[in-house]
Amino acid sequence: MSFEQIVFYLLAFVAVVSGLMMISIKNPVKAALWLVLAFISTAGIWILAQAEFLGLVLILVYVGAVMVLFLFVVMMIDINLAVMKEGFTRYLPLGVVASLAIFGLMMLVLGPERFGLEHYAAPERVAANFSNTEALGIPLYTTHAYAFILAAVLLLVGIVAAITLTLRRRPNSEVLYQDIDKQVKTLAKDRFRMVKMDATVEKSIEAQEKA
Repeated sequence: MSFEQIVFYLLAFVAVVSGLMMISIKNPVKAALWLVLAFISTAGIWILAQAEFLGLVLILVYVGAVMVLFLFVVMMIDINLAVMKEGFTRYLPLGVVASLAIFGLMMLVLGPERFGLEHYAAPERVAANFSNTEALGIPLYTTHAYAFILAAVLLLVGIVAAITLTLRRRPNSEVLYQDIDKQVKTLAKDRFRMVKMDATVEKSIEAQEKA
């Protein structure tokens, strides 16, 4: 067994354990940290497969930005851990059955009968000046350009749908909405009112008592 295979099995083991801990642990903050570890180990596997660009993007985007945002949101909101713990035992059998079904389907498609060094050779060694980003970008914007544009359109539709659901109007609701157009058109005279008052001299408490 070569050194690369040892590193691969080590990273794969860490990724599997991190994924199991992420879905089984009850603390949301610790679950997010286990997910970060799963992302880092997966990025290491991609780097071993000579997909350095994807591995670095996974670390920079997901670990460095998305998961940090998740951690801030989880730590800022008030999560009732008692309510979360109640449904864990109730849905545990269903979760185990679903997990075994998904694992079985993955083994049928990604099992050792179809994948492995026995069926596919290891990636060829490339020169030091080889650009992994260029090798990924050229087929993405040429051969798979229509699929890339379609994926971008679907993501845009999903963003618009999420914003629409968030900002939907409720007639009998007490939620306050921000009217940007009304705020921009507001004049200073509509917000401030100058009131003239006569100057008065207030006597101190001691002066009032002497009087």
